[in-house]
Amino acid sequence: MVAAHPDDEVLGCGGTIAKHSINGDEVHILIMAEGVTSRDAFRDAGGRSGDLLNLRKSACRAKDILGASTLTFENFPDNRLDSVDRIEIIKKIEDSLFKHEPEIVYSHHAGDLNIDHRIVHDAVSVACRPLPGVPTRIVLFFEAPSSTEWQMRGSISSFSPNWFINIKQTMETKLKAMKCYQSELKPWPHPRSIMAARHLACWRGATVGVECAEAFVLGRNIE
Repeated sequence: MVAAHPDDEVLGCGGTIAKHSINGDEVHILIMAEGVTSRDAFRDAGGRSGDLLNLRKSACRAKDILGASTLTFENFPDNRLDSVDRIEIIKKIEDSLFKHEPEIVYSHHAGDLNIDHRIVHDAVSVACRPLPGVPTRIVLFFEAPSSTEWQMRGSISSFSPNWFINIKQTMETKLKAMKCYQSELKPWPHPRSIMAARHLACWRGATVGVECAEAFVLGRNIE
């Protein structure tokens, strides 16, 4: 799976990652941006080295809880991916796809308020183009609470899920992984809170007749 920032992987599909792991699948997580400098007037990742290290430790703990096989960090500027040549982002994703040869790729939906999420979506769409011999069969795009639902409707295509994964078995694992990111969590009723994550999963599940689910938009399915 390809995420823009640390914590997006858990918010978007943490329950699904844990379910893959339980089923014996290898899950490889690629995080593109460093995640700590977006509120600074000028980017200085070195000046934020302590924050960066703590955030990456949080991501590593979450990865272990979810049971993912690998976690790779790139170091692109947080919430400034539009300042990077798109080809550089695409190449990093292509390198990961070439290395791991995933059958399924999860990433951000295009209809998102966050610029990094939209750029990663576009880069994944390019990197996952269906060339002969490419093993990726399914591309799925997830929602990122406190970002996807905040996009103004009419500005861009809205998130209308058509693929649901039952995460009843792994819901608590997802929430436990979320708690690794204490610096990113907010109190209820913020959408990036533990209670909101539980309510969203219950609502997504209720729409398809299960107790809790994660929702996706299908980009491509090759049978």
